[in-house]
Amino acid sequence: LNSDKIEFGLDGGLTMSDIQGLDQSRVLNGFNLGFYFDFKMKNPNWMLNTGVLVKSPMGARGLPVYSLNNPDLDNAFTGGSVTTNLRYFNVPVMMKYQFKNKFFAKAGIQLGLMNKAFDEFSNSIASNNDLKFERGTKNLYHPLDAGLAVGIGYRLMKGKGMNIGIQYYLGLVDVKMDDNTPNQMNRAWYFNAGIPIGKAAAKKKPE
Repeated sequence: LNSDKIEFGLDGGLTMSDIQGLDQSRVLNGFNLGFYFDFKMKNPNWMLNTGVLVKSPMGARGLPVYSLNNPDLDNAFTGGSVTTNLRYFNVPVMMKYQFKNKFFAKAGIQLGLMNKAFDEFSNSIASNNDLKFERGTKNLYHPLDAGLAVGIGYRLMKGKGMNIGIQYYLGLVDVKMDDNTPNQMNRAWYFNAGIPIGKAAAKKKPE
């Protein structure tokens, strides 16, 4: 997939996400994994950066417990907390500029397709064991997400090795279907490393 005009690689790292509009929410940490493409423009410093984050957790933790309409469960999780987990296939589409000092900056949009959503109830009981319960919530959320993305990074090995970077996602779409709730938008920081695959082999190809 690599050539003098295209770079393909694996991308992954830490995600720190939250949902704006949720009271008392705390940052949810998780790991993301996917692949990327850099399509070089006529000016070699400019590239179209895209790809897919196949594993891309979002959500928030530390939320107050709500009723499950089951007296036994409600009693068991009194005093506990809820973690909202949202899983997307995320596709960033950004313009990327490579500086001569091997730093780069990029900006554009990110689109997301939800594949799973669930709330995880947890509580600590007297024996120091954690009590957990998972409730599927995909029907409560819009299947599509969209927003703005910006990032900066650095290319190792004089611009020939892997790249490390920080990216911020600002969701612009209310994730909940319920119009009676306040607007709730995804927010996420990505701390990622991208590893080009087959780049050395591509350079050896005959012209």
